[in-house]
Parts: sequence; structure tokens; C-alpha cells
Amino acid sequence: MLSSEITPLILTYNEAPNIRRNLQSLTWAKSIVVIDSFSTDETLEILDSYPQVQIFQRRFDSFAAQCNYGLEKITSEWVLSLDADYVLTDELINEIIALPIEPDVHSYSFRFKYCIFGKPLRGTLLPPRNVLYRREKAIYKDDGHAHRVWVDGNSRMLSAYIHHDDRKPLSRWLWAQDRYMLIEAKKLLETPKSELSFSDRIRKQIILAPFIILIYCLIVKGGILDGWHGWYYAFQRVLAEIMLAIRLLEYKKLNKLDI
Repeated sequence: MLSSEITPLILTYNEAPNIRRNLQSLTWAKSIVVIDSFSTDETLEILDSYPQVQIFQRRFDSFAAQCNYGLEKITSEWVLSLDADYVLTDELINEIIALPIEPDVHSYSFRFKYCIFGKPLRGTLLPPRNVLYRREKAIYKDDGHAHRVWVDGNSRMLSAYIHHDDRKPLSRWLWAQDRYMLIEAKKLLETPKSELSFSDRIRKQIILAPFIILIYCLIVKGGILDGWHGWYYAFQRVLAEIMLAIRLLEYKKLNKLDI
């Protein structure tokens, strides 16, 4: 696959701690489209220092709406959809560039390694996701606090990894998690149980979920072998589940729902 046929698409809002490392792994791209939600830190200055970056600004309403707006700005056949804290490994870059032209394949799924202060962990809670896809076959939809791209056609999994390496301060992480968990609580309580995934059903178990996540991160995913980096990640995920539990209780009380 020719690199000129691929345009990376990135969403940003105050991503100065991350965006430079992201862009440094994309120097092979002829054009990069960034949808910025009016950043107030040094994000725009960093973006301006890369000549292949095209910046479009749009007030944030949802991740899916931002991504779909970005798709409208892209003319290449393929899109590489990235968060600002993603870093492509050299192995993945080489794999992408060497991809053969396969007319019956419309998207490629990538696996992730979560990084704590730059150190990749043995295992994380991040599932594989479609990241590289044909633009005309794709549309984004919101899914709780997150978003998913729906691609019409066949998909294939690549073998190399993307590093998820967020270096923003803890205060920003807490601010984001509070927003995310408010949306997640609404999704979990308003979606019929039959339509919830197994993991989402566990997350509705307010008392048990944080303990299950702790064991899952440390034992099942091997985080305990990563030393303090693994414990840090496990505590992050437990704290996120505690915040979700609080939001579930709050949402239930305000709307008089049964969990």
C-alpha cells in the first residue's frame, strides 16, 4: 500500500504533552488532518511546525461528530484514525507501508500496548480496533463516552502494535474520567441488559467491579510483572471504576432507576 494513499486523522484538545510524539511517528505521511477543539495550550504551535499537517477547528459536541467531520476533509482512499496519544511503532509503520493492495479488504484492526510513563505494559484492557480503513466505507457512531468506526466490508488484523502513551497530568486524566463516567453511567442504565456486553454487565455491579478490575489487571493481564508501572495502571483502572460506581448511584438516585 502506498503511503500517499493514507491520510492520518487526529483529534486534539490541549494535547501538547502528547502530540509531538504522535506526529514524529507519522513523518512518512504526505498529509495529516487534525480536527482541533480550540486548544488553549501549545498544541496548535506544535501542529504548525509540521508542514504536512492541515488543521481544522470545530467546537466539540461528540467524538463521532468530530471524526465524521474529519472524514469530510480527507480525499485519500485510506484513513488512519488516531488519538493524539497514540504512537506508531517502527514495526507497525513498516507493516502498513508493505501492505499489498487487497480489493476485498476494507479495514485493518490494530492491537495496542498501553504505556505508563513510556513503558509498554504486558497487557491492558484496550481491545483491538479498526484504525486503518477505506474512507468511503466508514462512518463513526458514539458508544458511551467513546466512539467506534463502522466499516462496511471485510477486515483484517495486523500483527504489530500501536503504543497508547498518554503523558498528560493526573489532574487532566481525572477531569476526563469524570466526564466519561457520567456518559458511561447513562449508557449502562438506559441500555437493555440483553444488549449490554459481558464486560458492561460486570461494570454495573457497583461493589464488585473495582475489585474484579484490580485482579484482572494485575493477575489475568500480568500487570504485577510490570512492577510499579503495572500497579499504577491497575490503580488507574480501579479509580475509574469507582468513579463509575459513584456516577451510577447518582444517576439512579436522580432518575429513580433500579440498577
